[in-house]
Amino acid sequence: MIIGLDTRLREVLGKKTVEALGEGLGLETVGDLLGHYPFRYAQRGERTDLGALQIGEDVTVTAQVRAAVKRSFVPKGRPARGGKPSDLLEVIVADEGGRSLTLTFFNQSWRAKELVAGRWGLFAGKVAQFRGRLQLNSPQYQLLAEDAADPASAIEEFAGTLIPVYPATAEIPTWNIAKAIHTVLDMVPQPPDPLPRSLRERLRLQHYGTALRQIHRPESHEALGAAKKRLKWQEALVMQAVLVRRKAEAAGEAATAYARGGALPEAFDARLPFTLTAGQRQVGEEIANELAGAHPMHRLLQGDVGSGKTLVALRAMLQVVAHGGQAALLAPTEVLAAQHHRSIVDMLGDLARGGELDAPPEATRVALLTGSATAAQRRTVLDEVKTNTAGIIIGTHALLYDGVDFADLGFVVVDEQHRFGVEQRDALRAKAQRPPHTLVMTATPIPRTVAMTVYGDLETSRLTELPAGRIPIATHVVPYTDQRWMQRAWSRVREEVAAGRQAYVVCPRVGGEETEDAGDRRPPLAVTDVIEQLQNGALQGLRLALLHGRLDADEKDRVMRGYAAGEIDVLVATTVIEVGVNVPNATAMVVLDAERFGISQLHQLRGRVGRGTHPGLCLLVSEVPEGTSSRERLDAVASTTDGFALAELDLEQRREGDVLGAAQSGVKSHVKLLSLLKDADIIEAARAEATALIEADPGLKGEPAFAALVDDLAADRGDFLEKG
Repeated sequence: MIIGLDTRLREVLGKKTVEALGEGLGLETVGDLLGHYPFRYAQRGERTDLGALQIGEDVTVTAQVRAAVKRSFVPKGRPARGGKPSDLLEVIVADEGGRSLTLTFFNQSWRAKELVAGRWGLFAGKVAQFRGRLQLNSPQYQLLAEDAADPASAIEEFAGTLIPVYPATAEIPTWNIAKAIHTVLDMVPQPPDPLPRSLRERLRLQHYGTALRQIHRPESHEALGAAKKRLKWQEALVMQAVLVRRKAEAAGEAATAYARGGALPEAFDARLPFTLTAGQRQVGEEIANELAGAHPMHRLLQGDVGSGKTLVALRAMLQVVAHGGQAALLAPTEVLAAQHHRSIVDMLGDLARGGELDAPPEATRVALLTGSATAAQRRTVLDEVKTNTAGIIIGTHALLYDGVDFADLGFVVVDEQHRFGVEQRDALRAKAQRPPHTLVMTATPIPRTVAMTVYGDLETSRLTELPAGRIPIATHVVPYTDQRWMQRAWSRVREEVAAGRQAYVVCPRVGGEETEDAGDRRPPLAVTDVIEQLQNGALQGLRLALLHGRLDADEKDRVMRGYAAGEIDVLVATTVIEVGVNVPNATAMVVLDAERFGISQLHQLRGRVGRGTHPGLCLLVSEVPEGTSSRERLDAVASTTDGFALAELDLEQRREGDVLGAAQSGVKSHVKLLSLLKDADIIEAARAEATALIEADPGLKGEPAFAALVDDLAADRGDFLEKG
């Protein structure tokens, strides 16, 4: 039998191994297994930072045994086995820096014979904490080869200089994955190389088969580097080819052209009480020109918090409405949809009262459709949408349902695109008679290489300036365990309220739900608990209200309207306020358990304050000690308000294979080796190569093997790549 990359693993490996690889890692074929690359390489005596381990994390560490201690104990609450106490073996292992980790084995004292002081090994398990010490309970392990003076104990599969360490599961540890890969490598002949030969030779890239062998069995650091470069190039080139081809296909479609100007946008611009920023004017020109073109616009608008994206989008919508078209704004949550509706109606004034007696002739109507709309409200909105009475329609997923029929949908604005799947976005676009113009907006700053990769089929615009009069937000980290600091934090909230302003208190959890046992670590703070504590303590006497995702839509809307009207002093909320909430009078925010939020999430939350003419204050409350990676993240957020700089840092700390979206964070993510932060040169060069390939041969008919990879990614991962 000829073994190839498409051969099923069950034909070459044992049943137990095949089941573990398939169920735990989703690996079904030889190609899947050989594409399961090591995430690092261990060496006996290498420096491993045990101090960086996170509780609850599944890890494989390289460490040296320092001591093994056996003791007996009687399990609490139950009699000893057969009247005898149980045995506990505690093995202390450490890295070169002296940071230690405890391995615990119950009733396995015989392991002390092999886990002797001085031996190095790979130890795999879930990190737990007991009495302040990090430990692995009953970990799997593989001891590394001893010195040449004892060759009989050498472990053949780990005899090389570099030991591959693979993403693993409890059912199949890294060393068993290595054995399976070595078995398959010895059976597979040299596979064909899918990259164009001319490109491979010009860039001096290894053959695909050579790279596969060297990534799993590196002969040296140099050979490993060459293999990684070759495989990274393949990942980058295939992905860029998908995006370049999609962009070329979109450019060939015909769309309705909406001329610049018109009575409605001109009337709106004349009423603006402020001057547009230079960025808003420039991006507005780009969008206006594309809306007037014969092909559909596909553009990504990035705007840091408070940069005025909604205003830019509204001016574009008015251009479409002025010439008979309709514009739909799709928002991910009812809170955000309602916020957009209120702010757009407020900005338009009587220009949003189309059809009413005192409205200007050029006025339109702005409709809101969400899942919680009553039957009567829904009927009214559907009629306005169908008859083109409403030129601007704002909504949640409710816009996608059958029965929502547009008279002439010409422009789709998708806010916070990363929260939608491609099927949802395309369901809205499909309601248009011709391919509509599309503007994708995000308040989450995107690093340049991520934009080039994830949104590579879109034109990109950035808004980086704050509107005139905005004062940068001051951010400080507050130690939760220091009562003096905490008292001062709540005093600052009271001072802001006394000055006539408002505040937010943000918690990571709603409350009442089950929480996972995290050892000695307490559960995250919950809004339902915190509001009661504040009402009876630090903020007693102030007007507090609760907001979280479990409230029904009417209650959420009532709370937000009350807060916007100044009837609530302090809003105690979850991250439901993360994006889109705009209350200019809110100037202070206290984020509790701040270390439990991501960098970008904290930046978005912070952007809810300081949106008026008064300075904003954000206090990040945390109990993590200084010097930890969690504290460093908080200090980074406190040190700058530059969202793009924070986005680069966020990318550094994330698993980059997941960067195409949370929904594709599975085991078969296309980006396995390519670093969107460190490999910008490869990504940019691959973009140019892919563009040249597609321009010369749009169907890639001359490169069938490469075309198959491109088609496979387009079909398999298109829902995460296609953002426009």
